[in-house]
Amino acid sequence: MSQPHCLPGSTGWSDNGQPATLGVMGGGQLGRMFVHAAQSMGYFTVVLDPDTSSPAGLVSHQHIQRDYLDTQGLAKLVQHCAAVTTEFENVPAAALATLAATRPTAPNAEAVAIAQDRIQEKAHLARSGVPVAPYAVIENAADLATVADSLLPGILKTARLGYDGKGQLRVSNRAELASAWDALKHVPCVLEQMLPLADECSVIVARGWDGACVHFAPQRNLHRQGILAVTQAYEGNLPPALVDKAVTATKKIADELNYVGVLCVEFFVLAEGSPESAALGGLVVNEMAPRPHNSGHYTLDACDQSQFDLQVRTLAGLPLVQPRHHSAAVMLNLLGDLWVNGCIPPWDTVLALPGVHLHLYGKLQAKPGRKMGHLTVTAATAAEANAVALEAARLLGIEAF
Repeated sequence: MSQPHCLPGSTGWSDNGQPATLGVMGGGQLGRMFVHAAQSMGYFTVVLDPDTSSPAGLVSHQHIQRDYLDTQGLAKLVQHCAAVTTEFENVPAAALATLAATRPTAPNAEAVAIAQDRIQEKAHLARSGVPVAPYAVIENAADLATVADSLLPGILKTARLGYDGKGQLRVSNRAELASAWDALKHVPCVLEQMLPLADECSVIVARGWDGACVHFAPQRNLHRQGILAVTQAYEGNLPPALVDKAVTATKKIADELNYVGVLCVEFFVLAEGSPESAALGGLVVNEMAPRPHNSGHYTLDACDQSQFDLQVRTLAGLPLVQPRHHSAAVMLNLLGDLWVNGCIPPWDTVLALPGVHLHLYGKLQAKPGRKMGHLTVTAATAAEANAVALEAARLLGIEAF
């Protein structure tokens, strides 16, 4: 499929004199923010998602309430859209392949299929020459019996459908490994060696149909119970050598995938001076996400272009310009745990702090661990951003970082 030319405010592929329409598979908060970005540039939008109250569907021009593999739903999406993207990696790759037969679709089905399966993902990263944690594939009892001793202790991860720490179990020895595989119902898994970690970070790039690629500087991430809790985005958050290495690796992964769209790659920073760090170059890829990412939400407030602006540009075939990061930023994830016993968090007190930006996702029910929104603090310096973010965390009852 050739590069689309869906210009803002033009008729695009439509024949009714209206602006071009961009479609998104998935109706969560990432889709919602894509819709807002597309609409701000003059596009109409349509969301395909089965949830009647999906955050993206509630704000889009049109919401097709169908399953992702529903043939009528896909046909209707094609009828309305000039180009289609996705907002989460578990949209069936087959649906994207169907759409790509008649409309520019980014990312492509092949890239999404690789990101959906840790076994394929590890193999692709190896082909790209990017370091990963030592691992073994476990698909049957024979694989389980021949796991190398050097991989223990490790983390057993399901090959598919794991996110926010789900589908992952820590194991210290062979008995725990066997028990964990039983608990995961003997589905295909990857066992990764547990490495001495100093930090976690991620890099977001946007790659166009012509291969042009721009990036945001790596952001430093803190996870709790497998869910992103805090992102720190400012110069000096990571050693310069690691910054360059992470950006180079992410662009290489995107190039090898012939990727179009916004891609996030998560990295583990290894403890300096450890044998593992020396062997692996201090940095290993954890996983990739073929979409905008939770750790990049700060770009809405701290950069002149957000990751969602770049998602629109890549999909529509518009020029990519290197984004400028104009403010130090700290982002706090707002989980459903904050709505204790149905009480509303003290937004008035929090919003009285300088540089605070509140983003709530329009979800109708708060649940523990559910991402309800995020709070970004911007400031002239990292010290100021961290100080205000710590005070906001205290007011909200979020653990200090």
